Amino acid sequence: MKVHFIAIGGSAMHNLAIALHKKGIEVSGSDDEIFEPSKGRLAKYGLLPAAEGWDEKNINTGLDAVILGMHARLDNPELIKAQQLGIKIFSYPEYLYEQSKDKIRIVIGGSHGKTTITSMIIHVFNYLNMDCDYMVGAQLQGFEVMVKLTHEARYMIIEGDEYLTSPIDRRPKFHLYKPDIALISGIAWDHINVFPTFENYVEQFSIFADQISENGKLIYCTDDAEVVKVANQCRKDIHKFAYAVPAHSIKNGITYIIDKNKEIPLQIFGDHNLMNLNGARLVCNQAGITDEDFYTAIQSFTGASKRLELVKMNDLTAVYKDFAHSPSKLKATTSAVKAQFTDRKLIACMELHTFSSLTQEFLLHYKDCMKDADEAIVYFNPHTIAHKKLPPITVEEVKNAFNRDDLQVYTDSALLVKHLECIDWKNKNLLMMSSGNFDGIDFAELAEGLMR
Repeated sequence: MKVHFIAIGGSAMHNLAIALHKKGIEVSGSDDEIFEPSKGRLAKYGLLPAAEGWDEKNINTGLDAVILGMHARLDNPELIKAQQLGIKIFSYPEYLYEQSKDKIRIVIGGSHGKTTITSMIIHVFNYLNMDCDYMVGAQLQGFEVMVKLTHEARYMIIEGDEYLTSPIDRRPKFHLYKPDIALISGIAWDHINVFPTFENYVEQFSIFADQISENGKLIYCTDDAEVVKVANQCRKDIHKFAYAVPAHSIKNGITYIIDKNKEIPLQIFGDHNLMNLNGARLVCNQAGITDEDFYTAIQSFTGASKRLELVKMNDLTAVYKDFAHSPSKLKATTSAVKAQFTDRKLIACMELHTFSSLTQEFLLHYKDCMKDADEAIVYFNPHTIAHKKLPPITVEEVKNAFNRDDLQVYTDSALLVKHLECIDWKNKNLLMMSSGNFDGIDFAELAEGLMR
């Protein structure tokens, strides 16, 4: 087998390329720019293109397939050449399905929590020495890559993203996986550049539920009314299992799950994470894993990268970073940190970074989402807005949208860092929330400086 990747440098694409290489498939690839960590990982396996850029000479009849990344454009010369030669062109999710169609597919969908839930399930399988293939959207501690594909594994565990499949296939990715066991964690309108109305966005999850195999399983969160509607409307042959926040307690900054009058200590916290854990437990049950074995394994789970991830802590202060950018996740993450450390003040910073969050229309959805923070800060870069070709937003519009008179708004990340450095961090925690990095802030370096 010979497979060529168009846009091999993407976060998901380079991981799939490595997975196929390790499976024994001959892999080549191209991209117009490749950054770390993709660059270093590809180089390690001898898969880094000799030069950046597109070249139609990379495409020939000796190829068995081409995998097309979302980063490529419709006029990409390699894509056009592959189409002319009649070479089979797969999108990323299409190829994952091809590699897993003879396995039991577990697909985790939802506007939020899917990376964490997928990571939890993979962690439990690994802890219990149950072989599985997987694809997850974050780097996991103890795992070299985010994609694993083998001939032998019985299960394939997939994080089901609702974003578009490829430049030539406008379906959401999770519509292509055809799960045997599916989970929906929550539905909160996102990707408004792709799904123009909330109703259109919700419809994608109904379609996802319809893709579940005959007599398949659906695990769903009862804390979300829209998810409940989707579950109630799905086919009669699908077996449904509901979950919510499990019984728990918090003692001395440690969260415990309560099961059969036993307290099970966790390294994660917050209602959102506890719901994720409960959903992961029910998925694992469908794979024959008992609650007892699940709870034994999950105690060592420290979280997925950038999902309420501890950067640094001492006896008086903790600094966390989180991928949160949607209003619902912002609210859940802020509330979780505040509830876990009730005796400390919380300074919460978020960056308006995604296409959705930087639009005047969507800004209104952020009302009251940081109300649990003692001090709330919002950062955005006007240049990012211009680069995305969006209308400008003002500091005043941001303040009004968040509905908080004392909200501090920064448009210069250096000034934001100076402000944080002037705070006395005794008995205070810092939460940095963004799908970006506040235009170059090194969170580890920042935390080290604040705790000196």
